Amino acid sequence: MSELKLINTYKNELLNYSLEQLRYIDEEGVWSIGQMYDHLILVAHEYLDNMEKCTTLNDEHPLGKTEFGEHLYKIGGFPPIKIRLPDELNTPPNNSDSKEDLIGRMDQVILRLSQGESKVDHINP
Repeated sequence: MSELKLINTYKNELLNYSLEQLRYIDEEGVWSIGQMYDHLILVAHEYLDNMEKCTTLNDEHPLGKTEFGEHLYKIGGFPPIKIRLPDELNTPPNNSDSKEDLIGRMDQVILRLSQGESKVDHINP
């Protein structure tokens, strides 16, 4: 599934939830569906920011993955475990966006992703 198709699937599924369902937290430490959307949007922008950085690097910068990045690449992604950040970095995602806000924010991700596609082929591997 392409990235754009996946994001559009998330957008379409969002329409099935009421605002109450989006914001519902069933126990402390568990995110609502809205918080999951917020997290995915924020992380997508973080990755797109990193891609943008790659478009401006020149040959003076070292190439390659970090040791941890190399490990993740070899195992095919993050292991299927819950990852918990230290408490000082573990601020819960936003739980107040409306469906319209989340859709608008996903549209921003789609726009940035579409704009970045033309740049990827010109990035030094």
